Amino acid sequence: MMVKIENNWLKVSISRNGAEVREVQHKKNGLDYMWSGDSAYWGRVSPVLFPIVGSLKENQYHLDGNTYKMSQHGFLRDNVFEVDKQETDSVSFVIESAGQFTDVYPYEFKVYIHYKLKEDSLIVSWEIVNENKEEMYFSIGAHPAFKLPLLENEKIEDYILKLTPASNKEVIEYELKDSLIHEKGPAQDFHKISLTPSLFAQDALVYSHIDHMRLTSQKSSHGVELTFKDFPFVGIWSKYNETDRTMASFVCIEPWYGIADTHDTSGNLKEKFGVNRLEAGETFQVEYGMKFN
Repeated sequence: MMVKIENNWLKVSISRNGAEVREVQHKKNGLDYMWSGDSAYWGRVSPVLFPIVGSLKENQYHLDGNTYKMSQHGFLRDNVFEVDKQETDSVSFVIESAGQFTDVYPYEFKVYIHYKLKEDSLIVSWEIVNENKEEMYFSIGAHPAFKLPLLENEKIEDYILKLTPASNKEVIEYELKDSLIHEKGPAQDFHKISLTPSLFAQDALVYSHIDHMRLTSQKSSHGVELTFKDFPFVGIWSKYNETDRTMASFVCIEPWYGIADTHDTSGNLKEKFGVNRLEAGETFQVEYGMKFN
């Protein structure tokens, strides 16, 4: 079920289950960058979120007079993709709905997930094809978890996040309460965030209009840079342990085209905050990049 691609810098392992990146190994510095997927903390590594991001209010939505149940982050991450094309340094996966999801999502679609290595970067691109005779509503998001610390002589607290906002756009900060989104207002002091467990005591940090984020150690030159220009939202998350007030040894940086339901949502998918609308027969395309230092 694992597919491998590599170049002179990186070796990447991707599972056909969810088309999920499981390992990224740097050939030149010998480091492994991805979370192990230890189910004692969080059993995933880099799931793709579709057709929702986050949670729905009461785990349901309404569409054209019908009500559908759907759990957090949707169903795509739990389904097996086919390999569409593969070369040494790239691979494309595809999944086709073919009527198998209509009990939870009434639209027909194809989703392609492309992975391409470029020097020490992994470029990820998504294509969503609307195979219906009417417009389609959806969200899609990334959820990669990066191992912390990267070096044995470091601690999680040695790492910082540096956020670069989109040009000429106000960055809005959100908070999650009972897994639903509440707007806090214009973000303050967000450009540099020191990683501490207390950040995640109330779930994820969520911002709008961030184009670039760098996870870096203050004791070495190693880290990860994500570029996701024009993505409307990004989440930052780690698993928090309330008993001993610690966080798991990873942090997720999550570029999203979509977001959890707001607390005051109508529940109508067509009115959902952050939802994407795709015309019949059209294709949605977007990409982001991860650079491993």
